[in-house]
Amino acid sequence: MDILIVDDEPLSRSELSYLLKQNITVGKVMEADGIKEALSILLTHKIDLIFLDISLNEENGFTLAKELKQLVNPPLVIFATAYDKYAIQAFDINAIDYVLKPFEQTRVNQALKKANTALVNRNRSNKQDKDPSPQNKADFITLTADEKTAVIKTKDIISATVENGLLTVTTSSNHDFVSHETLSWIKGQLDPQKFMQVHRSAIVCLECIREIQPWFNHTFVLILTNNARIPVGRSFMKELKQRLNM
Repeated sequence: MDILIVDDEPLSRSELSYLLKQNITVGKVMEADGIKEALSILLTHKIDLIFLDISLNEENGFTLAKELKQLVNPPLVIFATAYDKYAIQAFDINAIDYVLKPFEQTRVNQALKKANTALVNRNRSNKQDKDPSPQNKADFITLTADEKTAVIKTKDIISATVENGLLTVTTSSNHDFVSHETLSWIKGQLDPQKFMQVHRSAIVCLECIREIQPWFNHTFVLILTNNARIPVGRSFMKELKQRLNM
């Protein structure tokens, strides 16, 4: 989740930025000291969420919040201010939350959780609008190797990985099926609601993720139900967080 902080006080921006970066769901954190700079960032970067102060020198945060409605896919808004008297007005324009200064990690985390839930619901709704009647995927796939063809139930698949040009499909019975098929091929055979590509060489069943651990360069490693460890590529981090409601 990429975030923009809009606040005219540098110390306040710095404090909030630090707290946001302690949360594993947060990606980039950008800063603006006023409406003009904020709009410039919004036009050149994809921002998921704005933490918006109300008092911005001679400007008002509600002015920016109204401008956002003109965007095709506007970011969510959380007001972050020292004043509680604007709360009703904030929720009238569909703010996700209203966080008071001084900021606390627990309260910031609560607000981020609300935002994540809202983003997941919006993405799901957008996907359904684009594809209201998706094709049902097959209950079985077949893999051929050494002149033998294996019939595999898709509901039994835990992961699919590629190494040295060979595709390995691992099932819940801990059986590995090896084939010369590609990762893109099997991705097309599996239900995208249940399976996700998490690395350039790996696809996993989301229901088979048992644990998520921090990994190198602010990425994750997934521990699956069969104890396999699958790294998550940086380019797949954002979608994974959204899919898992992190």
